[in-house]
Amino acid sequence: MPKFITIGYGDREGYDRTPKALRDAAHAHDEALQKNGVMMGIAGRPVQVRNHEAKEVQTEDGPYMSAKLPLAGFAVIEAPTLAEAIKMVSQTPCAVAYGVVEVWPLEQPGGAA
Repeated sequence: MPKFITIGYGDREGYDRTPKALRDAAHAHDEALQKNGVMMGIAGRPVQVRNHEAKEVQTEDGPYMSAKLPLAGFAVIEAPTLAEAIKMVSQTPCAVAYGVVEVWPLEQPGGAA
């Protein structure tokens, strides 16, 4: 079955202005996804890794990417289609609490999905 990487973005202000009942339902939705095998986690502090021309590993603390909202977490989901993956994440905390969730199809090297 196709896999998708999801990236959730959201901030405390958007979360706090979302009704508690809706936030609770979104967290329950996350719990159900996890019970059904979705690998999900909160974003920790990233480290950038470079090894140009395989000569020297260099690291730098902090994110390389920047976004309008803070990065909140990641998940790896399986769904038969992109539409189903979107449906799965549409009820998560970042999606309902004024954040956003990106859904990235995870394609195999060589083009095989």
